[in-house]
Amino acid sequence: MSATLTLGSCRARLRDYALLMRLDKPIGVLLLLWPTLWALWIAGEGTPSLKHVVVFVVGVEVMRAAGCIINDFADRAIDPYVQRTRARPLAAGRVTVAEAMTLFVLLCLAAFALVLTLNPLTIALSVPAVAVATAYPFSKRVTYLPQVVLGVAFGWGIPMAFAAETGAVPPVAWLLLAVNIFWALVYDTFYAMADRPDDLKIGVKSSAILFGRWDRLLTAAFQVLVLAGLWAVGRLQGLGIWFDAGLAAAAGCALYEQYLIREREPRACFRAFLHNTWFGAAVFAGLVLSYWVG
Repeated sequence: MSATLTLGSCRARLRDYALLMRLDKPIGVLLLLWPTLWALWIAGEGTPSLKHVVVFVVGVEVMRAAGCIINDFADRAIDPYVQRTRARPLAAGRVTVAEAMTLFVLLCLAAFALVLTLNPLTIALSVPAVAVATAYPFSKRVTYLPQVVLGVAFGWGIPMAFAAETGAVPPVAWLLLAVNIFWALVYDTFYAMADRPDDLKIGVKSSAILFGRWDRLLTAAFQVLVLAGLWAVGRLQGLGIWFDAGLAAAAGCALYEQYLIREREPRACFRAFLHNTWFGAAVFAGLVLSYWVG
């Protein structure tokens, strides 16, 4: 009986750790992964190193898990008052702060171990990556545009990918990072629109609150900027019609997302946020086809 209870409690604890790392919600991994894959394919001219692909894909998962933990640590006093987050393990008290921070440190060490298999420039670039990822959750306390920090955190794999593949970070990498910042501003505003009623009650800052009734117009404008920036990347890299076809599909995704948020209904806004993985996938598919088909 005791052994059964112990086994059951271990399973429950492991489940709470998995939920803390959002292993049940892959959307965050995908939004991190797509721009990293864009960068790897561009830097590798369609044939990036298999080793680099494996290291970055695993690293994205590990750092996203670490980012979720530090986010919940920062929001542990707020999450219990938000309908969508009150059941999170740290907010509900099923995982202690000490356990969460221990897991955070272990994940950061695992990510650094992966980076150590790469060249010195990539290793050096990993230091600000951890700093920005750690700072993001706290930026929501001081600015209505934490998405800018999120965009840097989610896009820092771009200069790292170029550094790993080419040993340098060319201007196109920084352009792609800027594109990713605007993309994060789009999808995280959709996310913030879903939480806006709760955020207004508890005083949390967000772009959805800052933009107010201009939220739809501004997110649409940012989507245009993202597509224009990606088109410029394509021209700089000599990408052809297949890449443009991918951008056309991504534009269709953007239009659908604007349709979803038309009434600003929270669940529909959250669906628009989730739908951005198809935007990223469309761009990546266009990249792959452009390099492999011509």
